[in-house]
Amino acid sequence: MARDRLYFFCGIGGSGMLPLALIVQQRGHVVAGSDRSLDQGRTPAKFEFLRSRGIALFPQDGSGPIGPDTVVVTSAAVEETVPDVQAARRNGAVLMTRAELLAQMFNAAPISVGVAGTSGKSTTTGMIGWLLHQAGLRPTVMNGAVMRNFVTADVPFASALVGDGDAFVAEVDESDGSIALYAPRVAVLNNIALDHKSMDELRRLFRGFTAKAGLAVLNLDNAETALVACGIAPERRLTYALAGADADLSAADIEPAPDGIRFTVREKGGRPVPVTLQVPGRHNVANALAALGAARACGLSLEQAASAMAGFGGIRRRLETVGSGDGVTVIDDFAHNPDKIAATLATLHEFPGRLLILFQPHGYGPLRLMRQGFVDGFAEHLGPDDVLVMPDPVYYGGTTDRSVSSTDIVAGVRGHGRQAHFFPDRAACGDHLLGLARPGDRIVVMGARDDSLATFAQELVGRLSTRPAGPA
Repeated sequence: MARDRLYFFCGIGGSGMLPLALIVQQRGHVVAGSDRSLDQGRTPAKFEFLRSRGIALFPQDGSGPIGPDTVVVTSAAVEETVPDVQAARRNGAVLMTRAELLAQMFNAAPISVGVAGTSGKSTTTGMIGWLLHQAGLRPTVMNGAVMRNFVTADVPFASALVGDGDAFVAEVDESDGSIALYAPRVAVLNNIALDHKSMDELRRLFRGFTAKAGLAVLNLDNAETALVACGIAPERRLTYALAGADADLSAADIEPAPDGIRFTVREKGGRPVPVTLQVPGRHNVANALAALGAARACGLSLEQAASAMAGFGGIRRRLETVGSGDGVTVIDDFAHNPDKIAATLATLHEFPGRLLILFQPHGYGPLRLMRQGFVDGFAEHLGPDDVLVMPDPVYYGGTTDRSVSSTDIVAGVRGHGRQAHFFPDRAACGDHLLGLARPGDRIVVMGARDDSLATFAQELVGRLSTRPAGPA
């Protein structure tokens, strides 16, 4: 990376862009940026945080300091028509994608740990970062979500941790194919399921990712990942499973709780070691096994890593309890594909209480690709008394095919005999759920790519706390 160049992040507020910008800045480079959300007045606290870190922000209109000595970094969501991109081409700036810059730093690290898979990447990345941090390895961690362990008053958006050790832990993305850029020393693959691409393309990308690794940490409970494991020599893989005699790491004695889960982990041929998690759900047991496997690959003992896991505080918007009012609890969750939705609903249904769910799709493209998966997932995992409401998908502009909409999902779910409703406006969805909510219910806000969902969940708590006594 060139020391004498400005790094200008186009879309700097994005979940993958903000942490990378912080890492680049804290490694001694000058950073600036622009963002469509900034221009639209959304999530102002995030941009005030960036300014407080000394990062200059500009309108996304090409007026930023973009010249021949500038590296303009773009995400996959930034189109050629964006004025900043046009200014970069006009002025001779270097254009790089977020993934290209991240891979450049990641591949240069002596101990590179890449976390991939359809679901659980952010949580597993946060777990690994925490375990290595607690072990004194001073890792750099690049996450796509805020890691609660590293949040402070000065750093409320702690989706990155910058350390001066040899370890670089990164969540890597398959949605745009950029996973092919990474050459990890340790590759973690949680699972493979339909999400952004066809299954054939996902298989090719994930197999290529694990093939380049010195050691692959693989989930045998996922059939697709188990097939990947079959193609890797035993000395180059470390496998895990919730209950698999053939796995190198396995879990047993699982005891769920509303605010966490306990289990024992055993290495093949070893004795059981107790683990306590502050995050609930069996899917988080699987995430923890992946993190423990990665920690073992980085030299930690199983006992050391398992003990440190008790201090992992979770990831923002992953089954996060926002608050309660009038006997109703509001939960904020990032679930946005059928697998994630199924895991969230299964976890919540382990304990009593009706679920009132707002699911905001994260785009029209995902609706087209996963239409049947959404319908089947909600139809199977909603209880008879649960209620689903859906607004239109999140949309920030640009060209898109709107041939499949939220109404199609709602109609499909209703066709299976479950309660589902569509309201074009998210506020109307909230009004409907608040009108239904009674003591003991749980309102669940689900969706991705929209930071204002967290604010919306907080607003629901406030309205619950000030309303008259709920309906009987």
